[in-house]
Amino acid sequence: MAPTSPATGALRLEDALAAWAARSAPLSPAAASDVAALVLVEGESDRVAVREAARLLGLDLQESRIAVVPMGGAMSVRRYVAAVQETGRSLRIRGLCDAGEIRFYERAGLTDVHVCRPDLEGELIAALGIAATEDALEGERDLQLFRRFQRQPAQRGRAVEEQLHRFLGTTSGRKEQYARVLTSALPPERVPTALRGALGM
Repeated sequence: MAPTSPATGALRLEDALAAWAARSAPLSPAAASDVAALVLVEGESDRVAVREAARLLGLDLQESRIAVVPMGGAMSVRRYVAAVQETGRSLRIRGLCDAGEIRFYERAGLTDVHVCRPDLEGELIAALGIAATEDALEGERDLQLFRRFQRQPAQRGRAVEEQLHRFLGTTSGRKEQYARVLTSALPPERVPTALRGALGM
């Protein structure tokens, strides 16, 4: 049997951790072979943004043997770190989290943690600016929906940045959608520091 290539190792660990988290399979030491680094993120939108940032920066995650795994919330980070450490494999574990969740990563013993302030959506809106973020909404045919959202009583008087931030979290799936759209709209030099750090760049 041909040896597993490094290009598939990261995906294998991602799949194995997903199965482990669902309690459908134990985490085998072999799952962490051929992986150089693991990036633990809170949710799927974070993984989407990390992957898109890697593309913008010319980093092939599979060739670089970097796995990116969403945990379904920062409170799970200790379990994930322990499960990977128990495999006995030596790989670098990095974290990406919102400012309000850093304590969970610290309690898990992670020191290589990169913080989005206040969160991923805030970082992307700040990096793009209001005009370009609204252009992205228009490209997704959501700008008129956002304009109606701005007229809601609860949104009147808020800064546009705050309105955009709230809008991105109002519908299921929208965070994941705009994690891709907003990150892909960035020039490479404006990729947020937290995303760069999570990629080891």
